[in-house]
Amino acid sequence: MSDTEDMDEGAVAIETATLPLDAWHRAKGARMVEFAGYWMPIQYEGIMAEHLWTRENAGLFDVSHMGQLNLSGDGVVEALEALVPGDIAGLKPGRMRYSLLLAEDGGILDDLMITNEGDRFGIVVNGAVKWDDIAHLREHLPDQITLNHLDEQGLLALQGPKAAEALTTLVPAAADLVFMQFVRATWQGHEIGLSRSGYTGEDGFEISLPHAALPAFADALCAMEAVKPIGLGARDSLRLEAGLPLYGHDLDPAIDPVEGDLGFAISKRRREEGGFPGAARILGHLADGAPRKRVGLSVDGKMPVREGAKIFDGEEEVGVITSGGFAPSVGAPIAMGYVPTGLSEVGTALAAEVRGKRVAVTVASTPFVPHKYVRKTGA
Repeated sequence: MSDTEDMDEGAVAIETATLPLDAWHRAKGARMVEFAGYWMPIQYEGIMAEHLWTRENAGLFDVSHMGQLNLSGDGVVEALEALVPGDIAGLKPGRMRYSLLLAEDGGILDDLMITNEGDRFGIVVNGAVKWDDIAHLREHLPDQITLNHLDEQGLLALQGPKAAEALTTLVPAAADLVFMQFVRATWQGHEIGLSRSGYTGEDGFEISLPHAALPAFADALCAMEAVKPIGLGARDSLRLEAGLPLYGHDLDPAIDPVEGDLGFAISKRRREEGGFPGAARILGHLADGAPRKRVGLSVDGKMPVREGAKIFDGEEEVGVITSGGFAPSVGAPIAMGYVPTGLSEVGTALAAEVRGKRVAVTVASTPFVPHKYVRKTGA
């Protein structure tokens, strides 16, 4: 029986979308898989090789499936602060901030990056939930706020210790940025948005540019000896080593920012003033501790512990793995998961169940591999 034969009468099949660089990826030999509603490159020459290349050189990721939005209008700061716990009022032009779109009860609807672009705020949201995010924003933003979905813009990420040297040859303005800064620039007549940020723990950049410019820009980067295209598989192992949560896996609407170990995303002023969704729950957890917490876990032996594996304290089931796999730079399996806060101290010995067997795991500090962000120094 085909998939279509098994569908309810009247159901509408949702077609998997293609990225603007789909043909480019296939020409490079990428293995394409369905992810977040798109055909995405999962790997080119292999996840291990691509992971280590990015840690030592510069990896080019296509993240055009993510949603790029702009918000503008009178009162946009107040409107945003009514939906996220971040200090948007204190975000200076040219700076960006990690924040969280919250449900009414404080559960996390998405994690996102917010940039003060001067005359507007740019927001990058996860591809898998971008349509839900847009609907939520349209429902809750005041009428005077204009929301634009930049669906004609692609998004590339260049990550690794050689990213700055490579990108600066094409866009000299890249050299002037430090971590979490943004600038507009031009490349071959195309306006691009450039931020020094990323999702691998490495120094790197995210570049927003029109679809029409994507193939030539990707070709220009990959013509450099230091740059190779990298797939989703290595992106996942890199972010896991960096201790960065993946929405839909480590974060979801049942988890609040304190449980997700993202209390840093709530500034001092917002903690004092509240005024964001779920403030009572979240501020209560900040003051008294949450019942559970996201932690890193080192894994004994070579067997990877995957998402969904149950976590045990002795014979008692106490939590669940939300991300896990082999970490090429660590040389061993690692994982993240949720455990009761009383069991979240680094060094706590627990076990995870894999195919009916118990595997010893230990609560570990994150990141597993130190972040290498380039931050502002001096005065």
